[in-house]
Amino acid sequence: MMNKPKLIGVTGGIGAGKSTVCKVFSALGVPVYDADSRAKLLLANDEELKVKIIEAFGEESYLPNGLPNRSYLAEKVFSDEGNINLINSLVHPAVGKDFENWVSQNNDHKYLIKEAALLFEAGSYKALDQVIHVSVPKEIRLNRVLLRDSQRSKEQVLAIMDKQWGEGKKKKLADLVVYNDNEQSVLEPVIKLHNQLTAGNEI
Repeated sequence: MMNKPKLIGVTGGIGAGKSTVCKVFSALGVPVYDADSRAKLLLANDEELKVKIIEAFGEESYLPNGLPNRSYLAEKVFSDEGNINLINSLVHPAVGKDFENWVSQNNDHKYLIKEAALLFEAGSYKALDQVIHVSVPKEIRLNRVLLRDSQRSKEQVLAIMDKQWGEGKKKKLADLVVYNDNEQSVLEPVIKLHNQLTAGNEI
């Protein structure tokens, strides 16, 4: 019987550079599941999820071409805590199921990576073997996001940050913290981690 691959989570607040860390893992030949991108894909293509979203937020949730009406949903959801919890309660299980299918298709690796912004907040870290938290001071993250996402205002980015858990809380739950500020490169720690995990060791 084939050994089940270790499931490693990579998380961090907006602008921390989770994707940068995951690109290094990917370049080393490790499959990476990007939960946030898959959620967007499922919102557009998973018929069961679409029905639930329309039931919860109305017909306007989708455009005539069948794609999610992102501005409408953002308006409905973002300013209302109850609606945030509601949409998460519909999307997270769909992503969980999709992730399980993906794992079974990639089970010939020593370990797999799941990248997700809300790994701790959603509780999905509990289904993983270990979690890496990418840590960066809030000010640096804010500046990065404003440079990267020109459509977002400073207030919008700060609102997103306020909905994510603080660094201290995430660091306590993480098995390993990787620093990705402007002074430390993630390359060395990620390669070291890869060697440990490939050898079958804990991180």
